[in-house]
Amino acid sequence: MEASQNPTQVVFDIGEVLLDWNPRYLYRKIIPDPDRMEWFLGEVCTPAWNIEQDRGRPFADAVAILTERHPDLADEIRAFDERWVETVADVVHGSVVLLERLRQHGVPTWAITNFSHEKFAIARRRWPFLDGFRDVVVSGEEKLLKPDPAIYHVLLDRNGLDAADCLFIDDSPKNVEGARAVGMHAVHFTTADQLAIDLRRYGFPA
Repeated sequence: MEASQNPTQVVFDIGEVLLDWNPRYLYRKIIPDPDRMEWFLGEVCTPAWNIEQDRGRPFADAVAILTERHPDLADEIRAFDERWVETVADVVHGSVVLLERLRQHGVPTWAITNFSHEKFAIARRRWPFLDGFRDVVVSGEEKLLKPDPAIYHVLLDRNGLDAADCLFIDDSPKNVEGARAVGMHAVHFTTADQLAIDLRRYGFPA
């Protein structure tokens, strides 16, 4: 059941909430034929393959596995690692505006993200607003993935937070439900405009 008291802390997901991430941004440049590109992302560099990097597998190991299996596609596979930054089109500007507004009003902000620890280090250097969180739980560092209850508890236990004090924001419905299952308030992110409405509904400045 979702928490009942009003939250005072806001916990963000990062990919597709604050950073506009999609491997198609990169692979449209590499594989111009749309059908071939979708085949590549559905059969070679698949979501299931990528999530293992979010679970902590080094990209070097991940690339080696696929290039051995698909030697004719080695350059395309290596690009996922070597040109990863091109999988992020930009920040989600409206969301970052809301994040900064919360911070300006003294609202503590945190993050829990399914993210390769190697690529998150790059992201922090490229997008400095990521350093403004009081703590970021990165799945690749913890070897845990949302919606496993354990990853939410890493944030709560490490920082002495009460789940009922936290509002969690994620673009994945299953991750939203995972947060609710551990006692957090949670909202499903669709657009920055809707997030502003949701934040105001919980009494936050937006």
